Parts: sequence; C-alpha cells; structure tokens
Amino acid sequence: MSVGLGLPIGDPAQLLSWARRAEAAPFTTVALLDRLVFGNPEPLITLATLAGATSRIRLQTEVLLAPLHRTTLLAKQAATLDLLSGSRFTLGIGIGGRVDDYLATGVDVRTRGRRLDEQMATLRHIWSGEPLSEDIGPIGPAPARPGGPEVLFGGFVPAVVERVARWGDGFLGAALPPRQMDGMFRRVETAWSLAGRTGRPRLLAQVNVALGPEATLDRARQELRAYYQPADFTEHVVKGLLTTPAQIREAVAAYRAIGADEVMLYCWSPDPDQVERLADAVSGAE
Repeated sequence: MSVGLGLPIGDPAQLLSWARRAEAAPFTTVALLDRLVFGNPEPLITLATLAGATSRIRLQTEVLLAPLHRTTLLAKQAATLDLLSGSRFTLGIGIGGRVDDYLATGVDVRTRGRRLDEQMATLRHIWSGEPLSEDIGPIGPAPARPGGPEVLFGGFVPAVVERVARWGDGFLGAALPPRQMDGMFRRVETAWSLAGRTGRPRLLAQVNVALGPEATLDRARQELRAYYQPADFTEHVVKGLLTTPAQIREAVAAYRAIGADEVMLYCWSPDPDQVERLADAVSGAE
C-alpha cells in the first residue's frame, strides 16, 4: 500500500524542500489543499513548481474546490500539469463549505454541487479532444493520460459517491476513523458496480499527523485551529491529530485492512524534518 504526504501550508517557502525530501523517502504522493479566503498557496501553481523539482512522486490536489474555478481554464490547467509532470498529476475535487470562498468569487454556494456536476461533464469533454461546441474548437493541450488526469472526489454526502461512480477514478475520504471509512469505501464500490464501471475505484484515506518535538506539535495544532475555526468541530479535529509513531502505524495498518490503496498523512506543522520521522514511522506498518 502507498503512503503520501499532505503538505503543510503554514510556510510555502518550505514546500520545495518537503517535496524533494518526500521523493527521496518512500512516499508516493504529495498533496495540497485549496482555499481562497485563506493564506494557503494556490495549489495548481504550487504543484506545477513541485513537478519541476521532482521526477517520481505524484502530485495531488486534496481537494481542489472546483466550483470556484472557471471550467474551461481548469481543464487547460489540469491537462498542462498532467502533461508536463509526465502523468503524475491527480485532480482531487470537492466543493467545500466556507461561504466566504464563494462570496469572493461570486459563485452561489447553494448551487455548488450542481455546478460541479456540470463542470465534470465539460472537463471530460474537453479532455477527450473534441471541440467545445459547434462554434468553439478543442481546448488543448492533450493531457498525458488519455481522457484526462486521474480524478478523485472527496466528501461525505451521497452525491459524492455517485460522482465517483459517474465521473471519477476514485474516492478520497478524510477525517473518518477506519470503521466509518469502511462504510464509505463499500458504498463507493457498490455505486461503481451499479454504474457498470469496470475494474475498481481507487480508495484513499486521509489522517492528520504531526511528529517531532513539542514545538512541532504545537505549531500543527495552531495551524489546524486557524484552518477549521470557527466550526463547532474544530477542537475535535485538533484532538484527533496523530502525534506518535505508534498511532500513525496503527492508522496506516487499519486503513490498509479496509482496502485503502493509499493513506495520506496530512501534515500541519511546516517542520520539514517530519518527512524522515514519518518515513521511519510508517516503515513499520508495511
């Protein structure tokens, strides 16, 4: 089973070091979250930079808030990143729930799910190489991966399960313990089969981690609070942070037992020495 790293957003200048060190370790993916009204770096631009600084490790949005983006431009950006990275790009997609992100773009938050469904139809059409319409030609470049980059959907509502079955290549589950994630994985697999899809969906689990001295752990908790507040569940998320090698190994093994193809260890402290600490921690779970 693969293990990836969600990259911290607290110090963007450190991200090149994170990506290079993750590639030198046994990690398979580096990922970045997406917000607009926040201090995080823009994920597609950042991942393009990291693609040029690496050669093996995969690059993933976790997750891109697609309804905030212009669809045709997103199609071109994603195809370009997939092409220039040598088909190492995975487009993780979600809708988010922060009203301020939608206010900042003038997109109605109440229609975000319907907008995403419309976007997916357009994205898949563009990535097929067909003209956009009778009056508009194809939008290139062609992605390295036929039909477009790998697409994963993140979220918890039934519509997410249906989107995976209709449009996606897999599912990304975050913040759920293995027992509950097991139910989500099975629902995704069932919907996939009912939709007549061949093969099986990729299944990813995400868990928040921090590993190192107390200053590293405190910074991770600080970043988590800043990102999730003022939500009612903020302290629950902070308390769920995994901070010991044993906890991290146990989580990786538990998600592997329910069929996860990859576990994403999401890091919140910008301390890059965590890369090697986490690599040592997960080596015992393989």
